[in-house]
Amino acid sequence: MSIRNNEDRVKHLAHQDPPPAEEAAPTVGLNFVIPTEFVDLPSRGLFYPEDHPLHGQDTIEVRHMTAKDEEVLTSRTLLKKGIAIDRVIQNVIVDKRVKVNSLLVGDKNAILVYSRIFAYGPDYTTKIGCPSCGEASEYTFNLLEHVNTHPADIESPEAEGFKVLEGGNFAIYLPKTKVTAEVRLLKSEDETALVRLAENKKKRRAPVPDASLIDQMLLFVVSLNGVQGKVEMRMFLEGMPAADSRHLRNVYQKLTPNLDLTQEYGCVECGQTTFMEVPFTPEFFWPRQ
Repeated sequence: MSIRNNEDRVKHLAHQDPPPAEEAAPTVGLNFVIPTEFVDLPSRGLFYPEDHPLHGQDTIEVRHMTAKDEEVLTSRTLLKKGIAIDRVIQNVIVDKRVKVNSLLVGDKNAILVYSRIFAYGPDYTTKIGCPSCGEASEYTFNLLEHVNTHPADIESPEAEGFKVLEGGNFAIYLPKTKVTAEVRLLKSEDETALVRLAENKKKRRAPVPDASLIDQMLLFVVSLNGVQGKVEMRMFLEGMPAADSRHLRNVYQKLTPNLDLTQEYGCVECGQTTFMEVPFTPEFFWPRQ
């Protein structure tokens, strides 16, 4: 058959009518609606300013993680910058008016934990070093076994060492120095600032590179007996009795709305059981199975 005959044949086929619709090859349906869920906020929306989208809201709608979110979690650049997890949390929040930096720490933790549950299930297996014998072994925690803590659930706040102030702050009385510390709840952006501060100190080889406790207290302490100067407050916090320092941190932890992930851990090596807070290790977002 000549080349000319082939060309004529192609031209003839090109001018034919297309086959009827019922004879067309079927298309594969690839439309998929990503599921969303509502997560209970430990804060119950009570500590956000009136102009915040979560003010007065006790839940937040989040979508399930996708393969693209997993890609973010494996990005070396984002991991090195320390923003991979924040980027994913921002991605899964349905209401884009809510910015991850503005989230209270406990609410951010709730979104983080439930995003992991929705993606990989509640079972979280990781290697734990036994507090009693020191041997490391794998242990599986159930992330659904948690409670939300809130200062409103504490029957006697003053007996626990704090008092609720107008505007959402708290007063903590320090028994040794008899100083009253006004404190506020930390947000995600405060955690980021603390990490950057530690990194800057490390780069500058500061004389006290590991002053994270003091730096953290300076973030949540608003005033000491009404004094708000950062220099004066740092001097007091660095020199206050260890008993007051521990009291301040313990009471602050009690009054902070959060996810309490304390669970029973049993060592397979020595048989000792203890209660411990579920640790966040690489297996949290990168399970082996």
